[in-house]
Amino acid sequence: MKISLKKVKLLALFALAVSASYAGTLKVRQTTGKSDNTLTAAEKKAGYTLLFDGKTINQFRGFRKENVPASWGVEDGAITLVGKGAGDLITKNQYENYELLLDWKISEGGNSGIIYNVSEDPQYEATYHTGPEMQVLDNDKHPDAKQGKNGNRQAGANYDMIPLSAPAVKPVGQWNHVKLVVNKGHVEHWLNGKKVVEYQLGSPEWQALVKESKFASMPGYGKIKKGHIALQDHGDKVWYKNIKIRQL
Repeated sequence: MKISLKKVKLLALFALAVSASYAGTLKVRQTTGKSDNTLTAAEKKAGYTLLFDGKTINQFRGFRKENVPASWGVEDGAITLVGKGAGDLITKNQYENYELLLDWKISEGGNSGIIYNVSEDPQYEATYHTGPEMQVLDNDKHPDAKQGKNGNRQAGANYDMIPLSAPAVKPVGQWNHVKLVVNKGHVEHWLNGKKVVEYQLGSPEWQALVKESKFASMPGYGKIKKGHIALQDHGDKVWYKNIKIRQL
């Protein structure tokens, strides 16, 4: 079959156009994926703000400190412990009604936590003297997972108070996604898309749990309505990224 030179040129031009169009499509697909430590258009519209840009920790400081302790640093776009004796990090701002998003990853045998509604009043010596905690833990290798009652010290639990309603944590070395909702005393822990804890601060049920917990001797525990959010230094390697918050 004979093909004229004109037809060959037309076919070549058509193939080139298709190739360019396909390459353009690939480029769009590659650049529309979710990027760490950034806000999506939907998150911006919903009112979220970034608490960590992947490079600096300037939205945080040490508990009862003016600056970030030297033992906290940034590694591969995540906040992490780079030394010993850092103490807990807290947000510079205080929050009352809010929705917090973040991702965490724990080291083998590691322990940390997200502690919320934290007060720096001098009468309280530590973040957990006032703030309830969403546990961050290696459930398989850390002994705390088998202590407490009914799993109330495992990852995602309201530490030493309320266990998860269903398993949700990912294995060590994988990232876990958190949504923490605190709104007019109503608290929800979400882990990897599952609501695993729900309670009302100050309710009779809550007060009964406090009396049976390690916080029974801490009069300020769970009493602060507006406070800081803390990332706990428990001496173990842990990573946090994609930290975002919106006020409700």
